[in-house]
Amino acid sequence: MRLRFGEFLLDTESRQLFKEGAEVHLQPKTFELLELLVRTRPKALNKRHIRGQLWPDTVVGEASLTVAVAELRAALGDDAKEPRFVRTVYGFGYAFAGEAEGEPLKAELAPRAGVAPRVFWEKRIIPLVEGENVLGRDEGVTVRIDAPGVSRRHACIRVEGERATIEDLGSKNGTFVGEGESAIIDPTPLPDDARFRLGRVLLVFRSSPESGSTRTEHRG
Repeated sequence: MRLRFGEFLLDTESRQLFKEGAEVHLQPKTFELLELLVRTRPKALNKRHIRGQLWPDTVVGEASLTVAVAELRAALGDDAKEPRFVRTVYGFGYAFAGEAEGEPLKAELAPRAGVAPRVFWEKRIIPLVEGENVLGRDEGVTVRIDAPGVSRRHACIRVEGERATIEDLGSKNGTFVGEGESAIIDPTPLPDDARFRLGRVLLVFRSSPESGSTRTEHRG
């Protein structure tokens, strides 16, 4: 999804923020905070919920969130006293205060003809997009795997044309490719029909063109 607010463009698939065409570099947690607030706008989120989303498997103090909010405001040129985008809800949490409009993905972001990257989990078939596809239990990820042992943001499959790689996102139970018994550490290639696991949850990656009338699941 690409969302425009003010002079900014947020691309959640490539995990990039642009200001008038120039990329604004954000720390991973700062980007995730922005994505969370924009996705749930105009709802105000309490601090405990935000910390649980940003640090799902770690207990952190309130200072970590305060720092992330300050970094986000600095990147957006936002003023805490007169916010355009990040509003403080005193005694509660934070909310996105601006207006955001969705934009269609550019044609070059679509997978190449003849390539249909997708993930199989149990009876579900979940299509992937060009760029980053986050897998996990969180409702906002590309591939939602709501199963025991899977972290909220467990792993990421990056699709670049006919090539795909997978990397672990600091999950609690690890990501495994093929028959390997050791969790992957670095981005690892995913060939067509590769088996991989998020913890103990088995999935299959396929990139060959679909055939027949198999039903696919579309993300909402």
